[in-house]
Amino acid sequence: MSVRARNESAWLLPLDGTRTDHRLRADMRRFDPDDEVDLVVVGAGAGGSVLTQRLARAGWRVVCLDAGPFWDPDRDWVSDERGSHGLYWTEPRQIGGSDPVPLGSNNSGRGVGGSMVHYAGYTPRLHPSDFRTRSQDGVGADWPISYADLRPYYEAIEAELPVAGEAWPWGDPHRYPHSPHPVGGNGQLFLRGARRAGIEARVGPVAITNGRFGNRPHCIYRGFCLQGCKVNAKASPLITHVPDALAHGAEIRPDCHVSRVLVDDGTGRVTGVTYFSHGRELRQRARAVAVCGYSIETPRLLLLSATRRFPEGLGNEHDQVGRYLMVQGAPQTAGRFAEEVRMYKAPPPEVSSEQFYETDPAKPYRRGWSIQTVSPLPITWAEHVVAQGHWGESLREHLRDYVHWATLGALCELLPQPGNRVTLADETDRHGLPVAHFSYSRCDNDRQLMAAAQEPMERILTAAGATQVMTVQRYAHLVGGARMATRPEDCVVDADHRVFGVAGLHVVDGSVLPTQGAANPALTIMALAARAADRLAAGARGGLAHEVAS
Repeated sequence: MSVRARNESAWLLPLDGTRTDHRLRADMRRFDPDDEVDLVVVGAGAGGSVLTQRLARAGWRVVCLDAGPFWDPDRDWVSDERGSHGLYWTEPRQIGGSDPVPLGSNNSGRGVGGSMVHYAGYTPRLHPSDFRTRSQDGVGADWPISYADLRPYYEAIEAELPVAGEAWPWGDPHRYPHSPHPVGGNGQLFLRGARRAGIEARVGPVAITNGRFGNRPHCIYRGFCLQGCKVNAKASPLITHVPDALAHGAEIRPDCHVSRVLVDDGTGRVTGVTYFSHGRELRQRARAVAVCGYSIETPRLLLLSATRRFPEGLGNEHDQVGRYLMVQGAPQTAGRFAEEVRMYKAPPPEVSSEQFYETDPAKPYRRGWSIQTVSPLPITWAEHVVAQGHWGESLREHLRDYVHWATLGALCELLPQPGNRVTLADETDRHGLPVAHFSYSRCDNDRQLMAAAQEPMERILTAAGATQVMTVQRYAHLVGGARMATRPEDCVVDADHRVFGVAGLHVVDGSVLPTQGAANPALTIMALAARAADRLAAGARGGLAHEVAS
């Protein structure tokens, strides 16, 4: 690793939304494929962008490869639900199991910035209990790190995005850098109904500027957060950490689909990657590689990178790659009101409650859920209505009635199970590479949890004055698939994100999470990446002996 790597304990940076415009990208430092860079980062999403930015600031020579385009918000993003589907990962994948999980807009991203360019903007923290669910509740797994290890990184990322919201009473009580946003009709109804139902709720937390922030304008409450924020009020790595990474000498190559992590079978050490770009397969040499492709593509790449020394894939000596992949149960409950709500006239994330987040010992299930406002746009609303069996005239009437509905969504902590996993399929993609097969089945605890989450949402909406309610079952947010733990028999990476048995190989994304909590994962992934950067820099200063998990 570069001897220039250094620890930086304070990361309250002026990430003020400097645009990744043509001039900045034109001036980007560029490395030759035969240059042995310090680090190749695979994926420019929540984990990869933060890791690239941190280590570029520490003086490392970093190349970050992303399979999708380098988005230009002004040119590429539109205030149109259907016109934004290009933001999602649409390469072929297979799904299976008894409860198959649809893959698309709510759990996959494509392009520099990853899924965060089309996430809702919710940025809650995990709770301290999430790091010890096995010890505390007898389910899931204990993390090899504690909440206290991640707290300073949570605080740093919240300041960098920045996050706006009311003082948070749940988990580890804390405040946010910016005051909460005003709420629209959906949020007002949530607050009113929660108050009447005796449920505690708060405004936020969202990574949406409340007022101007450097070069970023105030949110204009246009409601197209999930379609990419054209005004850049909503934070994503594309407009926060990526510009800073470029300014500090990193190279980000878009439209580069990494096909293999290269390993010297003699030494067991990574030497770089191969990738497809514009029809050609190329190579980039590197002293270390960090895979940040998220919970489907990260296990897939580790499996695709099998060698004579690692015949079952990298980090897979104990058949752990791809296992324990989790989704959050995400039922949504809508309520009809006599007055117009116009739930689209605000960012989808406005108000939330974590009152039901922790295990209730009086219930037959373990762990819990959070409740948030969601504001499906018309196409998604139509899918919601069709899922309730409405068709023909009934469907048309519900669509005409759209402005009278408010919608809440739960995030339920479904449990990690070894059989929920990614493997390689017989089908191949346009590059001739086997695609991922994702098999998923719920356990009894999962089913009980999702059923239980429906009741308080219906109670809130009814208390607020809804005359009709309906709930649709769905999923959201992938994590796991290359989880961290203490022993290689139980995981893929150690607490420092080093892949067991493969020197110089790291995984820094949502796939390392041993449990998922009932919180949106973006903030946790970014905080883990910031911590991983510090650990990588410390390991580089300690010498190569510190770069391999043992």
